[in-house]
Amino acid sequence: MDGQGAATDPQLQQFIEIESQKQRFQQLVHQMTEVCWEKCMDKPGPKLDSRTEVCFVNCVERFIDTSQFILNRLEQTQRSRGSFSETMTD
Repeated sequence: MDGQGAATDPQLQQFIEIESQKQRFQQLVHQMTEVCWEKCMDKPGPKLDSRTEVCFVNCVERFIDTSQFILNRLEQTQRSRGSFSETMTD
């Protein structure tokens, strides 16, 4: 197999992309856990009280909302740059 075969193999590229997505998701979960733990957990105990549980739920929901907002904004920026560069080449 030549050196370019692995780089152009669609199955390998798809596998790498899937693994990269898994890694990004795991990083996001880790970050979310860390942020929400610091924000909501006063003192660890054998179970969560209702106030702490509500805090965790709200924190996770806000984290997801914020992450989605940022992703949407980045996509919009990329699209606008793409359409801007297309008009410049015309």
